[in-house]
Amino acid sequence: MTTKNIALRRSFLFVPGVNSKAVEKTKSLPADCIIFDLEDAVAPDAKNAARGTVVDAIAGGGYGSRQLIIRTNAINSEWFENDIKAAIATNCAAILVPKISSKADLEEVDCFIKINNGGKSVALWAMIETPMAIINIAQICSAAETLPLQGIILGLNDMAKDTGAKLDANRAAFHYAMAAAVNAASAYGIAAIDAVFNDIANADGFAKQSVQARDFGFDGKCVIHPTQIAPCNQIFSPSPSEIEAARAIVAAFSDPANFGKAVINVNGQMAELLHLEMAKKLLVTAETIQKML
Repeated sequence: MTTKNIALRRSFLFVPGVNSKAVEKTKSLPADCIIFDLEDAVAPDAKNAARGTVVDAIAGGGYGSRQLIIRTNAINSEWFENDIKAAIATNCAAILVPKISSKADLEEVDCFIKINNGGKSVALWAMIETPMAIINIAQICSAAETLPLQGIILGLNDMAKDTGAKLDANRAAFHYAMAAAVNAASAYGIAAIDAVFNDIANADGFAKQSVQARDFGFDGKCVIHPTQIAPCNQIFSPSPSEIEAARAIVAAFSDPANFGKAVINVNGQMAELLHLEMAKKLLVTAETIQKML
């Protein structure tokens, strides 16, 4: 089966822009996406230095096929405009904007980018981390119809602060927000990425939460330490049994005996055309991953 590669979005590694050693180390790490952080991980008096470090790092290259994303400071911050201008200059894969609470926020960002980029847009990601963002989640994701919005990233630390809800490993208080984010992103054909897991030393907890996120329908998860990358990639990759089942579905529908049928029997299981579509998508992902090995 020959397929066109897709953009893998299993693991999103946050890297403090001010930490030049960490920025350099990411060149050897297997994360699908690198988020150079100019916001939460950088103190106010280090913002300019962090911005310069990230610009120089991206200009220097060496990141291979990794998607390089810059997280700016919030729209209403004193650093936002310079962050955007710097991100445009790097020709990074996308810009991640925090504290997005409405479609209007994204339109404002896109407008500012165009003003400073010869009328051209830049791919965007939105951090969903406020109660208002969850209220407006469908509206925010609908921006993908007119703006180059690639996906949303859930931020539960800020949401827990704003709501006072308990953020434990199971995240029961945030199941509604998680489901709403996945549903809205799916409705508008964009990616939904799960929040970070704060307990770096708890490998089992990270794995369990990643499985939870995958089962909720998230496309990938944010990671904050190199040790989280490999398990994240594995959990958000098709398993051997899933690949085998997908191949069986494709083969069954390709059988001349099943030509024109909308529903068939595959190894004792009902398979409809929607299952065929899902199987083909899974195999594209599997082949893309295999080519990276």
